[in-house]
Amino acid sequence: MLSLTTPEPLTPLDVSAINVPGALISIGVGVLVWLVASFVISGITKRVAAGSTFFKKPRFRWVAPALRALDHQRREQRARTIGALLTSVVSVLVVVITAMYVLQYLDVNIAPLLTSVGILGVAIGFGAQQLIRDFLAGIFITIEDQYGIGDVIETSEVVGTVESMGLRITRVRADDGTIWYLRNGEILRVGNRSQGTYTPPADEVDQAGAAEAAPQQKAGE
Repeated sequence: MLSLTTPEPLTPLDVSAINVPGALISIGVGVLVWLVASFVISGITKRVAAGSTFFKKPRFRWVAPALRALDHQRREQRARTIGALLTSVVSVLVVVITAMYVLQYLDVNIAPLLTSVGILGVAIGFGAQQLIRDFLAGIFITIEDQYGIGDVIETSEVVGTVESMGLRITRVRADDGTIWYLRNGEILRVGNRSQGTYTPPADEVDQAGAAEAAPQQKAGE
């Protein structure tokens, strides 16, 4: 049965509701905030990497445990890693907030968009729980300086030398030459033989001596 009702006419776009200057101002403010935040983070990172005494003042004593790991030869690497992470987080926040203000000034209803983004974020969060766990573990390993490149570490899976480390993966070379890729979130216990006064057992010393003597015997033959 055909419907005799007249279709509703399309409502024209209300151009008067669009605030172009406001959108441009929002973009400008967002860029300015990003530049200032990046400059501040870069300045703090350089000062910490250079061994600045700014955070050693009495009023910053509460933050000393977190920064103690940066007070040695690897502080530059740690400072750059943390600075890059902070810059990425600030960039994402500034872009998201600026985009919301621009859409509002352009008379775009962002409520359905926020609902969709929220549902999508929950779905991604459930699917990426392990990834988030690895990243958080990598952040704390970096801040606390549990180990670094060149350290000999011992985990439940492997004993070897750290060749590279990131926020998600730590690459370790074992004594037999095998490369192990350890997810930071799965490293529940780690021992750093390079930080302490580790003394190898007698059997390891004998094995190392035998391994060094073998090439010398072949050369003497």
